[in-house]
Amino acid sequence: MTRVIMYGCNGFMGHVICDLIKTMNDVEVVAGIDIAPNDTYDFPVFTTTAECDVKADAIIDFSAAPAVNAALAFAVEKQIPLVECTTGLSEDQIAYLKECSEKVAVLRSANMSLGVNTLLKMVKTAAAILGNAGFDIDIVEKHHRRKVDAPSGTALALADSINEGCEGRYSYVFDRSERRQQRPADEIGISAVRGGTIVGEHEVIFAGTDEVIEFKHTAYSRAVFGKGAIEAARFLAGKPAGLYDMSDVIDG
Repeated sequence: MTRVIMYGCNGFMGHVICDLIKTMNDVEVVAGIDIAPNDTYDFPVFTTTAECDVKADAIIDFSAAPAVNAALAFAVEKQIPLVECTTGLSEDQIAYLKECSEKVAVLRSANMSLGVNTLLKMVKTAAAILGNAGFDIDIVEKHHRRKVDAPSGTALALADSINEGCEGRYSYVFDRSERRQQRPADEIGISAVRGGTIVGEHEVIFAGTDEVIEFKHTAYSRAVFGKGAIEAARFLAGKPAGLYDMSDVIDG
């Protein structure tokens, strides 16, 4: 049995993950942490990490960027592996996360879905071939109106995977509106759409002379992210200190 503390349990994804775990026999939510009150759960919910002294095998954090540092500090203090799912982290927060991973197991991924993490590998391979063949590369991502960070962490992860496949020669461009010139060969354009209830859509476009190749992932439900986070918690339980990602979960 994998015992989980759900950090941000009263958020949308917190509810999704807790509902998913209710249907599982080998995972249990033993506590939640959230500043918003909620008395509908059958496990204790604490408003601060200082109040929580429940033993667990893993923490899942699907909160918000301002709350991430407290989750990291809590994981280090209690020596509980942390699955960090929150996006929009600052450079300072990423540096702190890496520092904490030297003391406790931390798994961080820009996107928790199995499909997206497979896509990351696919575009890296494609870029090594098509980028070197002179194809232009752009990324378009779409999300619901409530998403506050843009571009998405997944779009940036896709760009990073492409760059890894091409020896890091690309720079990223987020706005071409002030520029009046032909696109350089060494850039990746990243565009963000925000509207409605779009769960998540990412498209990578390789545009060559007289041909275009597109890779696309569409999430129709946030449950795909919740399932990935739960699989990550299962994987991370008992792991030694270190920085992990979803590729480690996929590879087993």
